[in-house]
Amino acid sequence: ILANLPDTFPWKSRIHHFDVIDSTNTRAKKMAAEGAPHGTVLIADQQTGGRGRLGRSFHSPAGRGIYLSVILRPQCHASELMHLTCATGAAMCDAVESACGIRPGIKWTNDLVFQKRKLGGILTELSLDASGNVAYAIIGIGINCNQSAGDFPLDIADIASSLHLCTSQTIDRATVIAAILIALQHMWDTLEDVESTLLRYRQNCITIGQEISLVRGDEIRHGQALDVDESGALVVRFDDGQVQPVQSGEVSIRGMYGYV
Repeated sequence: ILANLPDTFPWKSRIHHFDVIDSTNTRAKKMAAEGAPHGTVLIADQQTGGRGRLGRSFHSPAGRGIYLSVILRPQCHASELMHLTCATGAAMCDAVESACGIRPGIKWTNDLVFQKRKLGGILTELSLDASGNVAYAIIGIGINCNQSAGDFPLDIADIASSLHLCTSQTIDRATVIAAILIALQHMWDTLEDVESTLLRYRQNCITIGQEISLVRGDEIRHGQALDVDESGALVVRFDDGQVQPVQSGEVSIRGMYGYV
């Protein structure tokens, strides 16, 4: 990984590698609370308790994927960081294209997808002080790299893919990790340009324009995704004619992940 990073890369001395870890995000939160500096990077070869959005687990077998977290220390109120997941998603599209020659899309809000299958995901977590200012932010990245079709558990086999399956090539994970870190560092440098960040996210978001369903508990609503607003919320015109921003819940796209 270090050999693939430029000598001037500012986080180069803050990279920590683990053979096995419960979750890079969980460990990063602990390290951040103990004072780990901005730009601290955690990379694991295997996770035993990888976490995804909405409390889901993230399948993290040894030697097959990228499991990475970065500690950031923005000096701002939480309301100024609503676009962090969007910024990270656009950066991950850049990184994968740079390293592998294919450009994934983003299924709102945080799935990396290619040819209607999930390649990976993003998990951003914030710690706030009593005034709502950000003490630290954790960005977690999980990407399937060298899995073959038979490597995925049955419950995700129909929706998951890997960079290997998409490119028919063996993926050098160190090259992809370096591209991810470079893209994240560039994202950090341009994070204050919210308008440009959200424009890039919209350009890569495959959910916009699609028929969707929104699941919240026992409630299911159907509609069309129109846009992503300045807070990163998905703007949906529901079948009853209401147009509303969606900031939480599970959004499915017709024709993907088994939703018909």
